[in-house]
Amino acid sequence: MALTITVTGMSCEHCEQTVREALQAVDGVTNATVDREAEQATVEGADDPGVLVAAVEDAGYEAEA
Repeated sequence: MALTITVTGMSCEHCEQTVREALQAVDGVTNATVDREAEQATVEGADDPGVLVAAVEDAGYEAEA
Protein backbone atom coordinates (compact mmCIF):
# COMPACT_ATOMS: atom_id res chain seq x y z
CA MET A 1 0.00 0.00 0.00
CA ALA A 2 1.37 3.44 -0.94
CA LEU A 3 0.46 6.72 0.70
CA THR A 4 1.14 10.13 -0.78
CA ILE A 5 1.55 13.15 1.44
CA THR A 6 2.09 16.81 0.57
CA VAL A 7 5.39 18.27 1.75
CA THR A 8 6.18 21.98 1.55
CA GLY A 9 9.32 23.93 2.30
CA MET A 10 11.78 21.85 0.25
CA SER A 11 14.10 23.91 -1.94
CA CYS A 12 16.96 21.60 -2.94
CA GLU A 13 18.17 18.02 -3.26
CA HIS A 14 19.39 18.06 0.32
CA CYS A 15 15.84 18.86 1.44
CA GLU A 16 14.52 15.89 -0.55
CA GLN A 17 17.14 13.64 1.02
CA THR A 18 16.33 14.87 4.54
CA VAL A 19 12.61 14.18 4.05
CA ARG A 20 13.28 10.79 2.45
CA GLU A 21 15.53 9.75 5.34
CA ALA A 22 12.99 10.94 7.91
CA LEU A 23 10.27 8.89 6.24
CA GLN A 24 12.44 5.80 5.83
CA ALA A 25 13.22 5.91 9.55
CA VAL A 26 9.53 5.33 10.36
CA ASP A 27 8.77 1.75 11.41
CA GLY A 28 7.13 -0.20 8.60
CA VAL A 29 8.26 2.04 5.74
CA THR A 30 9.82 -0.05 2.98
CA ASN A 31 10.40 2.75 0.45
CA ALA A 32 10.00 6.52 0.23
CA THR A 33 10.30 8.75 -2.81
CA VAL A 34 10.27 12.52 -2.59
CA ASP A 35 9.65 15.09 -5.32
CA ARG A 36 10.25 18.68 -4.22
CA GLU A 37 8.85 20.18 -7.42
CA ALA A 38 5.56 18.31 -7.00
CA GLU A 39 5.70 18.90 -3.23
CA GLN A 40 4.89 15.24 -2.63
CA ALA A 41 6.30 12.20 -0.92
CA THR A 42 5.10 8.69 -1.68
CA VAL A 43 5.64 6.11 1.00
CA GLU A 44 5.25 2.34 0.78
CA GLY A 45 4.71 0.02 3.71
CA ALA A 46 3.27 2.48 6.24
CA ASP A 47 -0.40 2.76 7.04
CA ASP A 48 -0.58 5.71 9.45
CA PRO A 49 -0.45 9.08 7.67
CA GLY A 50 -0.25 10.91 11.00
CA VAL A 51 3.05 9.24 11.84
CA LEU A 52 4.47 10.14 8.42
CA VAL A 53 3.37 13.76 8.75
CA ALA A 54 4.94 13.94 12.20
CA ALA A 55 8.24 12.53 10.86
CA VAL A 56 8.38 15.16 8.12
CA GLU A 57 7.49 17.96 10.53
CA ASP A 58 10.16 16.76 12.98
CA ALA A 59 12.65 17.07 10.10
CA GLY A 60 11.71 20.74 9.72
CA TYR A 61 9.19 20.74 6.86
CA GLU A 62 5.45 21.14 6.63
CA ALA A 63 3.36 18.12 5.67
CA GLU A 64 -0.27 17.21 5.15
CA ALA A 65 -1.84 13.82 4.54
